Amino acid sequence: MRTVLRVGPYRFYFYSHDCGEPRHMHVDRENKSAKFWLEPSVSLAENRGYGRKELRDIERIISENLERLRNEWDAFCGDYVYTP
Repeated sequence: MRTVLRVGPYRFYFYSHDCGEPRHMHVDRENKSAKFWLEPSVSLAENRGYGRKELRDIERIISENLERLRNEWDAFCGDYVYTP
């Protein structure tokens, strides 16, 4: 598991085996977890426990750090290209 960013109570990360999927980030806080796609635009993929307002806050944080998150993904996953 590679932690990419911490903002307030949130930890943004992905797993090494995630490289076989499109770019995304997992976001955890306490016992809550969500997964957001990073392309073509930021969008919620899964949610376990977050309320709507908090999901909007997380989406805003991702959007503000989108280039960094994508770059971290690319640096780790290399030239792997997802093909559905």
